[in-house]
Amino acid sequence: MSRAPSDRSLARELAERVKTEALRVGFHAVGILDAMPFERERRVSLERHSAQYFTGMSWLTADRLRFSSDVSNLVPGARSVVSVALAYGSPREWEGGARGRIARYAWSTDYHAEIKTRLVGVRDLLLATSTDAAAAVSVDTGRVMDRAAAVRAGYGWYGKNAMVLTAGAGSWVLLGEIITNVRLEPDEPLLTWCGSCTRCMDMCPTGAIVAPGTIDARRCISYLTIENRDWIPRALRRGLGAWIFGCDVCQEVCPVNSHAALASGSRAVDPEPRLAEILMLSEPEYRRRFRHTAVMRAGFKGLKRNACVAAGNVGGAEELPALRTLLTDADPCLRGHAAWAMGEIGGTDAIADLNRCGAHEPDERVRDEIACALVVARSRAGRGEIKRGHP
Repeated sequence: MSRAPSDRSLARELAERVKTEALRVGFHAVGILDAMPFERERRVSLERHSAQYFTGMSWLTADRLRFSSDVSNLVPGARSVVSVALAYGSPREWEGGARGRIARYAWSTDYHAEIKTRLVGVRDLLLATSTDAAAAVSVDTGRVMDRAAAVRAGYGWYGKNAMVLTAGAGSWVLLGEIITNVRLEPDEPLLTWCGSCTRCMDMCPTGAIVAPGTIDARRCISYLTIENRDWIPRALRRGLGAWIFGCDVCQEVCPVNSHAALASGSRAVDPEPRLAEILMLSEPEYRRRFRHTAVMRAGFKGLKRNACVAAGNVGGAEELPALRTLLTDADPCLRGHAAWAMGEIGGTDAIADLNRCGAHEPDERVRDEIACALVVARSRAGRGEIKRGHP
C-alpha cells in the first residue's frame, strides 16, 4: 500500500513547479522564502528614516516601512513568497558629447506591467491548488521589501551599493513577488558577499553611498533626477554629469556586473538623447515620447530641470538657445537651473543673456542663481577658458 505524500513533499513539488514556470516565462532567477517579517531590514530602514536619508520621498513614511516589512499585510495568513528577478542589462552606449544619459532599466517600456504580466501565470498556478488559496502580485510599489525578499529567497546578495547582486545578471535585475497562503518549500540564502571591494562606494559621483549598503538619498543621482521635485542642490550638480534620469555608475563599476549576461529586448526610448531636444520639448511631445516608460516618473519639468544640469556639465553653444528660452519660463526652478547651466557653459552670449534676465527677474532664488552663474562665467572668461562648442 503506497503512502500518501507528506505536506513537506507536496510543498517541495509545488515549489519546483512554480520555479519552473517562472523561468519558462522569462525570469532570470526565482527563489522561495517563508513569509516571516523582515525584522532586521525593518529596524535598519527605520534607523535610516530617522537619520533623514529618505528626506524628499514623502511617500516613504515610517508606517509604510513597517507595513512593507510584513507580507501578511498584503495576504493575511501568508505562508510563502515567490521572489523573481527579470534581467535588463544592456551594453553601455553613452560616448560623450551633448547628450543625456538615461538609466538602463528605463530604456524599455515600464517594467511594472511587464513583470506583473509574466507573474500572472505563476500566480494562477498557486490559486489552482485549492479553493482556499490566495495570492497577490507585488512589483516595486513599496508594499514589499523587494531586495530583502530576493536575498532571503537565495538567488541574490546585498552589494555595498544596496543593490541585489545575482549570479549571471549581477545587479541588472528588476524584482517582483507573489505572496501566498500556499505552503512552498523555501530556498536557502546564499553565503556570498562583496568582500573587501569598495569600488561602488569609491566611484559614486556624489558620495551617496555613506557606508556599505547605506545610501543617503539626498545625494543619490537617481533620487535627485527622479523622485526629487525640488531644486537640485548647487553643490551636487556637477556630480550629475550627463545623467537626466537615474544613474548606473555604481552598477557599471561593479566587478560582478562585468561578467553579467546582457538581456535582449526592444527599446522604447533613446538612451542618449540630444540635450537640446529635451530642453526644447513641449509637454505634449514629452508625453508622446516617453509614455509607457519609467521616464514619466520624473515629470515634464523634472526632466527639463535635469537636462539643464546636464547641459551645464557636457553642453555648449548648441544648448544655449533652449536655455535662453528657459530663462523666461514660468517655472522658477527651470529658470534657476537654466541660469546655472549658462554660467557653466559661459561665453559672451551667455553672460549677456544672464545680465539681461537678471535685471528683471522677480524671484529671489532665481536672482541668486543668475548672480552665481555670472560669477562663474566671468571668472572663466577672465582665465580664457572656453567650453566645448562655444562661439
